[in-house]
Amino acid sequence: MAEWTIAAVLKTASARTVDGGSNPSLSAKEYMSSDAILIAVWAVVVGGAFLWLWRSGQLARLTLYIQQTREELHKCTWPTWEELKGSTVVVGISIVLLGVFTVLVDFVFTVFVRWLT
Repeated sequence: MAEWTIAAVLKTASARTVDGGSNPSLSAKEYMSSDAILIAVWAVVVGGAFLWLWRSGQLARLTLYIQQTREELHKCTWPTWEELKGSTVVVGISIVLLGVFTVLVDFVFTVFVRWLT
């Protein structure tokens, strides 16, 4: 059984090329060189975008924005765990009450409309 599995894998591997097709149009070396070209093109594009952002001052503006945002977040007063739990309970109760009110009003209007017709 193991010999059959190994033979099947070798046969499949030898019949297929790197690009997944059965036509051996690209060798492994050509396939790797096309990947290297693609990576190089993307590196140039990303590097060019970074250089343009740096020269135009956009990176400095982004850095300043992040610093100011962090300073403002340090000035905030955050709720304690107990305050957070209490607020969560208040929101939950409010949602339930609003839902019950909506259902009751809908029921009253439905009965009223059916009574008129």
